Amino acid sequence: MKFLKFLIENIFARNIIFAIALIILLFIIILFGLNIYTHHGQAYSVPNFKGLTIPEAEQLIKKKDFRCQIIDSIFINDMKRGVIVEQNPPADFRVKTNRTIFFTINAFTTPKVKMPNIVGVSLRQANAILETRGLYVGKLIYAPDFAKNNILKQKYQGHDIQSGTLIEKGAFIDVVLGNGLSSQTTFVPNLMLMNKNKALQEITNSYLNIGAVIYDESITDFKDSLNAVVYKQYPAYSKKRYIKLGSFIDIRLTVDSTKLSNADTFLIKTVKIDE
Repeated sequence: MKFLKFLIENIFARNIIFAIALIILLFIIILFGLNIYTHHGQAYSVPNFKGLTIPEAEQLIKKKDFRCQIIDSIFINDMKRGVIVEQNPPADFRVKTNRTIFFTINAFTTPKVKMPNIVGVSLRQANAILETRGLYVGKLIYAPDFAKNNILKQKYQGHDIQSGTLIEKGAFIDVVLGNGLSSQTTFVPNLMLMNKNKALQEITNSYLNIGAVIYDESITDFKDSLNAVVYKQYPAYSKKRYIKLGSFIDIRLTVDSTKLSNADTFLIKTVKIDE
């Protein structure tokens, strides 16, 4: 009782108690305010923005209270212009509100490159040279010439194209090849379960032309198209089947596991029959 009476009557002691209480109160207010400001304990999953246009992404960002910034652009020929290719942080990464999501988009305009000279080289060499410039081998046109599979002419959109000419990156260059002065044939390549790029490369390496490239209904976005593999080809693969040089091969692609299982079974049966 004496101690309490002392504290009440002593001005200095009252001030000390008041100061301590004020400090505690300020600490609680600051702590509470920081929790509100930093949204302590509140984190949200980042949506998957890949394949979306910037306006589409901005609508989704507003709902999540995020921000966005385009930091780079690259060129992918098979992808829609202006869509998001990469994002940072990645999809499903948990962040707080007001976090900036950085985007890399597919370029709106196609960059141009100089056409290299592939006349006089083999098809395999030409393919490698074109790839270094971001170009691709298009149609294979065979003409009588003693130099078998040697490139006689390079063409673009039906016309001869000179080396050094500026051309859009991702373009397909048709080539005229010598057929060795005879009617040559080649084997039908096995394209089953290959992805698109590998299958197209194998068709070209077999001195054949790329026919129809068809995605089935299981392909719904760009990511699916990257994961899709061949489940059917025409002409069908067989070790004993040969076709003329320059013939066309059609491929169908899917991510449907049922179709892939059937394709795998068909391939096993085909190999056994050929053996």
